[in-house]
Amino acid sequence: MNSAPRLAHREAHTLPRSTRRLLLAGAVAGPLFYASALVQMLTRPGFDIRIHPLSQLSTGDLGWIQILTFVLAGLGLICLSIGHRRVVTRGIGRAAIPILVAIGGAGFIAAGLFPQDAANGFPLGVADGPAAEPTWHALLHMVAAIVAFTALAVAAIVALIRTIRERRAAVAFGNGIVAIALLAPVVPDIASIQVAVTGLFAFGWCTATAISLLRSPRASR
Repeated sequence: MNSAPRLAHREAHTLPRSTRRLLLAGAVAGPLFYASALVQMLTRPGFDIRIHPLSQLSTGDLGWIQILTFVLAGLGLICLSIGHRRVVTRGIGRAAIPILVAIGGAGFIAAGLFPQDAANGFPLGVADGPAAEPTWHALLHMVAAIVAFTALAVAAIVALIRTIRERRAAVAFGNGIVAIALLAPVVPDIASIQVAVTGLFAFGWCTATAISLLRSPRASR
């Protein structure tokens, strides 16, 4: 009988409980973000993902829900960064990846605290078309989002180098795809959809990283 699964299970539980909780928080950050966004998309009148970016859910009377969603997701990534630093203690990226993930988390928190402007008919009652002039908090939101995605893209590149050196071809390929997706230029005609998909790549990479660390706590070798 193959004892590898049971061995892997025992190794997973050699992680301290606090570290497992940190990694679990990192693993659920992405699913939490998109579950919240999906419910809001389906229940808030006037929202159209083809026109409105997910960030625009932060506007209106119910905007606090998306603001809280951004903050919780960002905190989840910061938890992931701490857990990563505890587990991965050797090799390329042992220090850089946690710092970059933490920057990404801080970027998402800032993106929540500095909401985008209401525009293009959302929330209901707002005039069609873009805002006449972006507010200071909308500009900070944009900068925070760019910083968050860029930091996670660089983290994926560092992970790509690490996995190439470890000869883990499939994982290296995945890291490369994520980096390309996060660094791809935004196409104006499909910007809202593209940014939503980019977020899926970013959070998906974080979730996969957290699960990998939970399953292989001795990856620090």
